[in-house]
Amino acid sequence: MKNKQSWIDQRFPLTKVWNEHLAEYYTPRNFNFWYFFGSLAILMLVMQLVTGIFLTMHFKPDSANAFASVEYIMRDVEWGWLVRYLHSVGASAFFVVIYLHMFRGLLYGSYKGPRELIWVLGMLLYIVLMAEAFMGYVLPWGQMSYWGAQVIISLFGSVPVIGPDLLVWILGDYAVGDAALNRFFSLHVIALPLILVVLVFLHIVALHTVGSGNPDGIEIKKNKDKDGIPKDGIPFHPYFTVKDAMGAVAFLWIFCAVVFYAPGLNGYFLEHANFIEANPLQTPEHIAPLWYLTPFYSVLRAVPPMFGSQFPGVLAMGASLLILFFLPWLDRSPVKSIRYRSPIYKWVLGVFVISFVMLGWLGVQPVTPLNVFLARVFTVLYFAFFVLMPWYTSIGKFKEVPERLTE
Repeated sequence: MKNKQSWIDQRFPLTKVWNEHLAEYYTPRNFNFWYFFGSLAILMLVMQLVTGIFLTMHFKPDSANAFASVEYIMRDVEWGWLVRYLHSVGASAFFVVIYLHMFRGLLYGSYKGPRELIWVLGMLLYIVLMAEAFMGYVLPWGQMSYWGAQVIISLFGSVPVIGPDLLVWILGDYAVGDAALNRFFSLHVIALPLILVVLVFLHIVALHTVGSGNPDGIEIKKNKDKDGIPKDGIPFHPYFTVKDAMGAVAFLWIFCAVVFYAPGLNGYFLEHANFIEANPLQTPEHIAPLWYLTPFYSVLRAVPPMFGSQFPGVLAMGASLLILFFLPWLDRSPVKSIRYRSPIYKWVLGVFVISFVMLGWLGVQPVTPLNVFLARVFTVLYFAFFVLMPWYTSIGKFKEVPERLTE
């Protein structure tokens, strides 16, 4: 066995990679529940890639056969229904994990120095994942897939001067049809997954370069023993690989319960209208994207058109995503973890979470005067969280951060 390992190490740094990123990668010993979601995100990415490969074997990316091919997968392909539900429920579960992973960052200041690049790469991952999910959402060619694509893609046509040409360039035609479906299929199964895998690799390399954060916000690399090992660190393997495995088992138990008993989750994971084949001549009563895109869709709807153009809403929606990239430089707090921040930040973070959840809920509701008013209120609160951050993170009473990790 040693000879085989030596032979491999001479040609590929397998042992070095294993030690640097697992066996000798020292992580803070006080990881808690919130630190499960990074490994769960990788688990969901692998599941989406594997199930996507099997779905691609039977899916036909043209408007005449796309819906029928999905029905064929569900009814005639052996275990096809399970693979399809694993993939569709997996998309929503992926975003649940990602949102909780991002919330962990807000709780413990995981975006603050020296981890700014990790946050930026994570946000790029989030944007690409949204694009990947949207294009996958269009592929079944159901009523909501078609009309959701029609509404969202038409927004590009509102860009001044270049809008009409940009719209034709994206669609490859003058309307949502075969050309657009083929393009989305190509991007969904080839280009975007490759970008996701590369970004995940860069995200992990950046994390392991500066080291993992922790609930106390203390840099464990600053306190080492005579052998250069962090006093508050333990090897990631086997301690946290076992812990993450237990978290994965608990997560998969809940995930499988949804897959087998409520894969549509009352229309939130699979919309009722998407079980009807796309009909360009019949508009659904209410058009809305799936839940993980609705907070930003609400921001779009909250901004009134100007001179008959929806472009101001498009700008606001883009700004609501772009502003997340600047979080590391907006936060002026002298401490990282919410454990030691002032009560002001805790209240503001609570208001931000409520506003984000409400924007998501309003995004699936019909457009009424009350819903539009509420969307505008919560949009203002959403942006206020970031715009006012340099002020409210620098005031208030902060607790003293201990020199060593607490349990």
